Formats: sequence, structure tokens, C-alpha cells
Amino acid sequence: MFSNLLKSVRKPLKATKFWQDNYLILREFKSFRWLAITAIAFAFLASVTEGFGLGFLLAFLQSLTSPDAPPIQTGWGWFDVWVLGTNAPATERLYRVSGLIVAATCVRALFNYIAQYHTLTSEVTLIDRLRKRVFEQLQAQRLSYFSQTRSGELIDILTSEMERIRNAFGAISFLITRAFTLIVYAIAILLLSWQLSLVSIFLFGGLAFGFSKLNRRVRQRSTATSQASGRLTSIAIEFINGIRTVHAFSTQNFERRRFYQASSGLVKEWKTVYRLSCLVRPLAEASATLILVGMIILALTNKIMPIASLLTFLFILFRMVPYSQDLLGVFSHLSTMTGSIENIKQLLSDKGKQFFEDGTRQFQKLSQAIDFISVDFGYDSDHLILRDVNLSLEKGKTTALVGASGSGKSTLADLISRFHDPTAGQVLLDGIDLREFEIDSVRRRLAIVSQDTFIFNASVRSNIAYGSEDAADTEVYEAARLANALEFILEMPEGFETTLGDRGIRLSGGQRQRIAIARALLRNPEILILDEATSALDSVSEKLIQEALEKLSVGRTVLAIAHRLSTISGADKIVVLEQGRVVEQGGYRELIDRRDRFWKYYQIQQAS
Repeated sequence: MFSNLLKSVRKPLKATKFWQDNYLILREFKSFRWLAITAIAFAFLASVTEGFGLGFLLAFLQSLTSPDAPPIQTGWGWFDVWVLGTNAPATERLYRVSGLIVAATCVRALFNYIAQYHTLTSEVTLIDRLRKRVFEQLQAQRLSYFSQTRSGELIDILTSEMERIRNAFGAISFLITRAFTLIVYAIAILLLSWQLSLVSIFLFGGLAFGFSKLNRRVRQRSTATSQASGRLTSIAIEFINGIRTVHAFSTQNFERRRFYQASSGLVKEWKTVYRLSCLVRPLAEASATLILVGMIILALTNKIMPIASLLTFLFILFRMVPYSQDLLGVFSHLSTMTGSIENIKQLLSDKGKQFFEDGTRQFQKLSQAIDFISVDFGYDSDHLILRDVNLSLEKGKTTALVGASGSGKSTLADLISRFHDPTAGQVLLDGIDLREFEIDSVRRRLAIVSQDTFIFNASVRSNIAYGSEDAADTEVYEAARLANALEFILEMPEGFETTLGDRGIRLSGGQRQRIAIARALLRNPEILILDEATSALDSVSEKLIQEALEKLSVGRTVLAIAHRLSTISGADKIVVLEQGRVVEQGGYRELIDRRDRFWKYYQIQQAS
């Protein structure tokens, strides 16, 4: 009695644990619960109709095998007389039952169609919502998250893993449908012969218990397949994105070995899973056949029931066997999905993640200055990139950053756009901490031209107007002209409507940079960040672009990271960074005359 009490307690606990473990996925059902409820309801109705069909089948077989026997009755007087025709001749009863079997089959087919349509609609709706939630999670992450996560693994989750989740949901829907039908079958065979039914349930139950052990082993191996799939996707994307570097360094053989190794590793993991999961069906078929043959011999030798009832019982049992095999196959298939489910749950989970915390103030305009107050920054506290930076970028003036690679110039610029937050200290806009502002209100008033220019696989116009989609064609044209990009754009096959390919592969480095400058010009920003904006240009283009940038900079607050010192000769202030510290600042001529840190960089470039 005590053990039974424990079991009754454990069941709801297990159900609660299942809900807790899968809450991040299951909670999405509330947004389309009526779709799911409709699917389940019609699957249930189809199973009930199947039960009526079995009753009509029993009456049909009795009319064939024992026409003189009393007709089967349901106990509903009007139904027995007017539908089954219990008072009619045997031939008429046979015709009526035949018609009822056909009608029940048609109704069941209709219910199955409605159930399947709503099930499939629920599948794609669930995946759509999960995919969008993953996207929102990725948008909410700090940029540091992407520096620690391989993009290929994220893409694998958004594509392959989502497809596996859809398959898993379909398998669960199939499981529910089959379960309803099996329950109807179980009730039917119990009504026909509870003795044979108990023997069947005992034997098939033992069979299912044995296969559950095998499914557990399959489930344990599935995590490794998801990890191997993520590695392969990541390597493939790195290869495609870095194809120019691969060719430049003649590392095709190295990349081939790396890709082949990852692909073979995935094949190896799937082979292990298949070696276990493929055992389920043949073992189930052999065991079920053995049980069925034994049941037939038992029923015939002991004459347990009339021949019509026995035929119906065996018909149901024969239908139950493949259904049971399907259920075992589904359980085995679901076991291979565990890794995918865990990956998506981990990505959807908030645990251990540092999300971007937006402010609430609206940034209207810069009135005084952008100030860095005792700013430290590092991806971890033991390795700081910026150290005790105190700096003021005055409104309407150009401040240039100079320093060796790794001195922290780009990192300092990234703090203004809140790509990162200071580890210590503050970045102030007119004396207010940048973190207090709604970041979009700040970013809408600034533009960034980076040394790493990203071009979308879209038209020239769409790339220039990115972030300024409402811009008129004349404005896009003028921005391209000022950026010295008009000439090469008009030479393209379709001009401004030419698609630039993945990452702008149809453009040279200088052309990509000029598209990015045109993008910034069109934005007409109040704050402009130039991260070595002219580094990819030849001397002629650089001069033309520099003139355009100087015009653009008038009346704006500009932070320019300099690669060539000649481009910052007109800056209001030059700041020299070394090892993350401000070591010198002042005007261009002032720093040259001082002959200190800036003078050294100046001398190096003059000599080259």
C-alpha cells in the first residue's frame, strides 16, 4: 500500500518536472492553443469513430459466419431497430452494416484530415515562434556574447536544430493520435475477451519495457550528434566567409582536412545512433509476430470465443501490432532529438547570460560634450584594454585618436555607441551617463564608418539607404556622389539596382568603403565615428573622400581613428593612446612641436 502511495506521488512529480524542464518550449503553445486543442479533439473523434467501425465489423463478420445467430445489439432500442435493422432479414442487416462500415471509414478519414491539418499548422507555428524568440534572444545579447560563440553553431540551431524540433513535434502529435487509437483498440479487445486481452497486454507491455532500455541509450547518444552538427556548420561557414584568405594562403588542403574530419565525425555519431535505433523495428516485428502466432494457437485450441468475435479480436490485434511498432519507433526517433531540444532550451534560457540593459531617457541632441570619466574596459577584469581614460569630445569639434594596433582606439569608439559598457568609470553625454539613455535614440543620431565594412547581399541603393529606408532617390544619388562612389556605381550592369553579392563580394575594398561612407553621409548624423574610414582607399580616392568628410564634419561632433596622420591634420584635438592609456593630447602642430609620442608616429610615416 505504501509503495502504491509513493507511485501516485511520483507521477505528478514527474509530470511537473517534465513541464519545468521543457517550459521554455511548451509555453509557446498558449499562443496557438486552439489550433493544438482542435487537432487533439479531432484525433480523438477519429479514434472514437474507429471504435464504432470495429463494432460494425463484428456485426458484419457475424452476419457472414453465423447468419442464423441472434443479431448483435447495442442496447439503444432506436439505433438497433432503425440503423442496425435487428428486426430485418439477415441479408438486409448485412447490407446495412456494410454501409455503416463505409460511412464510419469516411467520417474517420475526414476527422483525420482535420486533425492532421491543424497538427501541421501547429508545427510550423511553433517553429516560427521559437525561431523568432531565438532571434530576439540574439538581438538582446551583448556583443561580447558573439565573440564567445561560434556563428556556425547559432545558424545550425536556427536552421537544422529547428527542423529537428519540428520533426519532434510531429512525432509527438503522431504519438498522441496513435495512443488514442490504441486505447480504443484496448477497450474493444477487453470487451471481446478480457482473458486474451490481459495476456496480450502482459506480453506487449513486457516488450515495450525492454525496448525502453534501448531507447534510453539512443537518447544519451543524441547530444553528441547535435554537437558534431554544430561543429560542421561552423567550419563550413568559416570556409565560405574566408574563401579569399584560404586561396591567398593556399590552405585548401588544411581546410579540406578540417571539413572532412568534422563531416566524418558527424557520420560516426549518426552511425552510432542508427546502430541502436534501427534495432527497434526489426526486433519489435519479430517479437510481435511470435506473440500473435501464440495468441492464435491459444484461442483456437481452447475455443475461447465464437468465430466472429475471434476474427474481430485478431483483426484488432493485427492492427495494434504495427501501431505499437510505430509508437516504439517514434520513441526511438524522439530519443535522437534530445540534443536538439537541449540546445534550443539552452539558447532560450536566461541563465548565465548578460543581456543588454537599455535606458529610458530619450536623447534629443548633444549640447556640450561626450566625456570619458576614469574609464576602464576589459572583457575580463584581469586583462584591461582601456585604463583610467579621461577624455572630452567637445560638441561640433573633431577629435582624432592615434596609436599602435591594440592600443584601444576602436574599443574607445565602441563605448560611445554602447557596443560595450565600461568595466569601471562612466561615459557621459552632456553630463548624463550613457547607460541612462534609450540606446536607439542615441544611435539614430550617430553614424559609424568602420574599417571592417559590412555590405549586405542587396542592391547598391539598399546598402546606401540602410537605416535610412525613407530616403529619396535624389538623396541616395547625392550621398554616392559626395562619397566618390557614383562613377563605379553607374558602371555596374544595373546601376543603383545592382545586387552586390554576399558580403559585397562584387566590390573591391575601396568600393565597399565608399559605399559605407555614402551610407553615413545619407544618415546626416550629429555624431560621426570614423574608424580608419579611408584606410582601404588609394591616394586619389582618399583625397576626394577626405574633402567630403570634412564637409560632413562641419558643425558635427566627430571621433576619427587615424591610420594615416595626413587625414587628421585638420582635427581640433589629437589624442595619443598607448596600451589603453591617454599619453598625450593636443593640436596637430602643437604635438609635432612638442616632439614626444605623436612626433614618433609622425616620423615613422614620413620615413615610409
